[in-house]
Amino acid sequence: MKKLLKKYLNDDSGATAIEYGLIAGLIAAAMILGATALGQSTSTLYEDAANSF
Repeated sequence: MKKLLKKYLNDDSGATAIEYGLIAGLIAAAMILGATALGQSTSTLYEDAANSF
């Protein structure tokens, strides 16, 4: 029983999965922010082009 408890306490695999999840979340947030900014600038570009005629 003691060996099993020691093995369980030394297991790092759960922490690694959480770290990868956090990294994936940050990348997804950056992509959403980038797409939003790009979409707004593209919208402004098309509005300016439409208003010039």
